[in-house]
Amino acid sequence: MSLMRFDPERELLSLRDAMNRLMEESFVLPSMLGEARGAGRFWGLAVDMFETNDQLVVKASVPGVKPEDLDITVQGDTLTIKGEMKEEHEEKQQGRYHFRERRQGAFSRAVTLPFPIQSDKVEASFENGVLTLTLPKAEEIKPRSIKVQAKH
Repeated sequence: MSLMRFDPERELLSLRDAMNRLMEESFVLPSMLGEARGAGRFWGLAVDMFETNDQLVVKASVPGVKPEDLDITVQGDTLTIKGEMKEEHEEKQQGRYHFRERRQGAFSRAVTLPFPIQSDKVEASFENGVLTLTLPKAEEIKPRSIKVQAKH
């Protein structure tokens, strides 16, 4: 068994993150669970965010969404991803659905960035339904090595 050191900062959410989570749990997720799923409804977007030495990487699964239907903005310390899953126009079939879980309609997700980035150098790629954003860290927060010089 290994012990983890308690880090109170890791356990705290920013007020904005807490409000985003509250809004998603109150308004976004219930619309996904109810019978009235469909066009015109908002739904949440799950993202993964991790940091390397030089950048922040954000990945979001957006299957069935075309890259041109995505709107990505960075304003201050907020990253926003918006898009729309268009309804498939299939011929009406006789019968009824037993399940209808594929999402349709608009989606939006705003996340607070953990540190300043170089917004003019953000790169976005899209492959197999996964959006990957690479956000370079601002120069002033990158670790810098300082050499110690001995005096004789």
